[in-house]
Amino acid sequence: MASNVMIRLASDRANLSLLSGESNPRLFTPGEVITSQQGFMRGHGTYMEDEDIKSSVAGVMVQVNKLITVKPLKGRYVGEIGDVIVARVTDVQQKRWKVDTNSRLDSILLLSSVNLPGGELRRRGVEDEQQMRKYLQEGDLISAEVQNVHSDGVLSLHTRSLKYGKLGQGILVKVFPSLIKRRKTHFHNLPCGASIILGNNGFIWISPIVNTESEEGGGFTQNLEEAISKQDRDVISRLRNCILALANCKMLLYDTSILYAYEESLKYEVHELLHQESMFDIAFLTRHKLRLQE
Repeated sequence: MASNVMIRLASDRANLSLLSGESNPRLFTPGEVITSQQGFMRGHGTYMEDEDIKSSVAGVMVQVNKLITVKPLKGRYVGEIGDVIVARVTDVQQKRWKVDTNSRLDSILLLSSVNLPGGELRRRGVEDEQQMRKYLQEGDLISAEVQNVHSDGVLSLHTRSLKYGKLGQGILVKVFPSLIKRRKTHFHNLPCGASIILGNNGFIWISPIVNTESEEGGGFTQNLEEAISKQDRDVISRLRNCILALANCKMLLYDTSILYAYEESLKYEVHELLHQESMFDIAFLTRHKLRLQE
């Protein structure tokens, strides 16, 4: 019995005309020969076969001197020490929390790697272990930093800073980790009136601007009872739709690109931003502004 199977190519899923660069980047598919020349080193996303370097993923080739890597269009998060991430607690275990960071394996947040309420500095005892659910429980969203990467790929996190900890009211947006541009800081208070955390793992947190200088909560306080104004909710919703529009066009996400997209979106209603024409228009004008800035 014959049946028709429709397979979409990776080149059809990406809008290459909106990617950065003056010319369209070359998209490689798994098994395709990148180069047959000698003297090149293979990096992530490649493998050797018959003295040829071939791509093992669908993505764009990146060459640094003699090192060739292929950056995938989509994939799981591969953590590095120092990365800022937004994650969700999935389980409370003995002296640790299991956390979903969008990687292959669940990450670990040790009890000794968090600030105690009040910023108290001391060894964690049995009493602290019994009160772990008062600090963090299943379903809580947190911001943290990658402290260590174990040999099996498991990430060890820490929140030993007042800018990290439990997240309160806001909205979570999920994109491909490869779209998050690595910067010196991933915490931004945007001029439009919202705070944004760009997690290297592809999780983006948008919330009203809050004061994080108080040490009383130790990073575990939440403002769940505080009413968020309609103006703040409109700003957060617009930012969320702008991020999705840029992500749909495979554009890098960082504070400047998001702010430019927000400015270009003001001519549309919030619900109109997810229309295909609006997405392409916002992404095109944002890319044009970024080029002028360069």
